[in-house]
Amino acid sequence: MDLQLVQKAKTYTKSEDFKLSVKKSENKVKNFFLNLVIIIILIGTSFVILSPIIGLVSDSFMPLEDFYNPLIYLIPENPNAQNLITAFKQIDYPKSLAISLGFSVVIMLLQAFICSFVGYGFARFDFPGNKILFALVVLTIVVPVQTIMVPLYTQFRGFDIFGIISLISGKPLNLINTPYPLLLMTITGMGLRSGLFIYIFRQFFKGLPKELESAAFIDGAGTFYTYFFIMLPNAIPSIITVMLFALVWQYNDVFFSSLFMENMGFLSVKLTTLASKLSAQLQIRDPNQVKLIISSGVLLTILPLVVIYLFLQKYFMEGIERSGIVG
Repeated sequence: MDLQLVQKAKTYTKSEDFKLSVKKSENKVKNFFLNLVIIIILIGTSFVILSPIIGLVSDSFMPLEDFYNPLIYLIPENPNAQNLITAFKQIDYPKSLAISLGFSVVIMLLQAFICSFVGYGFARFDFPGNKILFALVVLTIVVPVQTIMVPLYTQFRGFDIFGIISLISGKPLNLINTPYPLLLMTITGMGLRSGLFIYIFRQFFKGLPKELESAAFIDGAGTFYTYFFIMLPNAIPSIITVMLFALVWQYNDVFFSSLFMENMGFLSVKLTTLASKLSAQLQIRDPNQVKLIISSGVLLTILPLVVIYLFLQKYFMEGIERSGIVG
């Protein structure tokens, strides 16, 4: 009797072990196919995102003969850097890059400071008209800037503050083709994407505990001391996010640069006139050759941004996760 019970127990144990092994095998197969689907989706998505850059790199080293060869796709048979050299010379790359990066850094620093200051005020001070003013800030995000293009241009074409400048000098100032229009707009919180940056800082500061400020006030700290030495250090992730966005958007900006500073030599503006320069100065009439050279110019333009992102991607992703963009 005992032997029968032991045999039954062994048989039951073996059947249970067999069921567990079958379940493990099924789970392994499911996980394998799930991971395979995820990998396929990631590869497909990565190709869609990277394909424009792959195309730019291919065009930059593609000679015209290989471009017309129907048997060649993406990888040139006789690669050379002639397209890059032509674009490099035509857009005066070193000088234009220095001007674009220098101005973008100045705008970046101004926007980070001004927008954080305004965002802190909206988040922490309950003054009359707070919600109305913040609604107007949100409105600057929603309304396309092209709708106010003409008023902006005429305002800075004949810039005058309550008639004071005309009273002193006899005529208003013409600020077109100078950096002052965009600098003034940035300082007053109306720069490129300033509404979005103010929103980011407001959301971030609203998420910080008020006990930080209460403790500072108890210790005798004033409003400005609290802002600069307590709140700003805690807002480093948002500051990094805003600074990177401001740098990239200003560096790539064509609208304001063409409207106010067309002759200042920005890379983004020079790219828009590259086709006409190739036709007028180098007598290049072939539209496909022009396309290859323009692709080379675009690659040269985005290269500094790619390098910056490679070095700062860790801080950028941390700022995205901790800032008010997803709040």
